Amino acid sequence: MKTILVDAVDCFVSVDGQIFQEMHSLLQTYPNNKIILTGANDEQFKKFGLDKMPYEVFTLKHNPEKTDSSYYEKMLDNFGLNKEEVVYFEHNLDAVKSAQSIGVKTYFYDNDKKDLDGLKEFLDKNS
Repeated sequence: MKTILVDAVDCFVSVDGQIFQEMHSLLQTYPNNKIILTGANDEQFKKFGLDKMPYEVFTLKHNPEKTDSSYYEKMLDNFGLNKEEVVYFEHNLDAVKSAQSIGVKTYFYDNDKKDLDGLKEFLDKNS
């Protein structure tokens, strides 16, 4: 069973700290471990309510950004995971490409469309 990596701001949580409840409900149907990924610094962590998330939150405080593939290498190392043990969904296309460049199975989640059916299909097939 793979760990589900969850994009934080503008995906799982809004900039005002509100959890996207429909996405949370969907994620709760999976017994997999979940980790929320963000680049938030200490100030943003509080501002976005990331200290109140239902899952563990990982940040490198913009050093590097998620658009840099080393972010994912450091995150995997931090949790003792390898790329085959995780799946990831992310709203930033450049961050998607960055994660994919090191072999992380990644889904582009279009936050404007809020396509939870597409996300569910990705998770069902890959997690």
